[in-house]
Amino acid sequence: MSLDLQGDLVTLTRAICDVPSVSGQEGALADAVEDALRACAHLEVLRDGDAVVARTRLGRAERVVVAGHLDTVPVAGNLPSQLRDGPDGPELWGRGTVDMKGGVAVQLALAAQLVEPTRDVTWVFYDQEEVASERNGLGRLVARHPEWLRADFAVLGEPTAAGIEGGCNGTLRVEVSVPGTAAHSARSWLGVNAVHGAAPVLATLAAYGARTVEVDGLTYREGLNAVGIRGGIAGNVIPDACIVTVNYRFAPALSEAEALAHVREVFAGYEVTVTDSAPGARPGLHHPAAARFAAVVGGLTGRPPTAKLGWTDVARFATLGVPAVNFGPGDPNLAHADDERCPVAQLAACFEGLRGWLTS
Repeated sequence: MSLDLQGDLVTLTRAICDVPSVSGQEGALADAVEDALRACAHLEVLRDGDAVVARTRLGRAERVVVAGHLDTVPVAGNLPSQLRDGPDGPELWGRGTVDMKGGVAVQLALAAQLVEPTRDVTWVFYDQEEVASERNGLGRLVARHPEWLRADFAVLGEPTAAGIEGGCNGTLRVEVSVPGTAAHSARSWLGVNAVHGAAPVLATLAAYGARTVEVDGLTYREGLNAVGIRGGIAGNVIPDACIVTVNYRFAPALSEAEALAHVREVFAGYEVTVTDSAPGARPGLHHPAAARFAAVVGGLTGRPPTAKLGWTDVARFATLGVPAVNFGPGDPNLAHADDERCPVAQLAACFEGLRGWLTS
């Protein structure tokens, strides 16, 4: 298929959405993106697996990255895309309209149309964001082609309802182990029921007061929650072990080590095993390049920056020393929903915001 990067933005968004690209199956869409970008004489293009990177080489004083992922979660009967009337104007419905092919369409159109931006731009379209971190295409690009990601500032087109969301929370998953002693359930007094023993762990979580933390002028909400529990091997055996899986979403004021230390303190006396951890990212809005972005885009949208409460790949840029924000069309609360939909007005707002910044 071919993508028209000079035409109507809604038509382009629908074309991108209508190419299924569930994580690990982005090849057809990556081919179309690569072909469209290679047709732009002002861009140098790199293909790595199903990630595509394009950049200008104008010798500007500043280089910025604008990035987005090509993959989606599995389709749930919500393709092909549809254009419907919404309460505030037309909306695009379908898998990926929010997370995040609306943002990808905006980036592709700008990559083709901005032949001489006031900043050198690296446009990144990567694969496998919606799955395990070790498969993430942006992480692969960082490892294989770090020189392509060097920049003064980065924008990730994750859905923010066309507002600027700075940084992101970190995330930590642990397993809290509760021991017991196995016995026949007909003689339960001979054992120690580990599932019953998990009650204090659950009570601690239910009573936990999550913090609200200000970081660089933005307010982040934390959360500590049980997200899974397992125990028992048969219907007539007293469980000798119970595992409570706990997820801690921590403000970027904490390092991963500090977040783990806090969780171990909360569950003192229990064995705590880390199963997944990713750092947060401070907003970085004090950095001159980020401040200029916030001033230009915020002036166009009339919305001041807020905190990103989930984890996004801005954290990968933070580890490279590149301040980054999230800015894209679509309500993040509708990401992955069967009724995923994006107002057309937000596509236009993000297009105009990024274009205004890159030509200012």
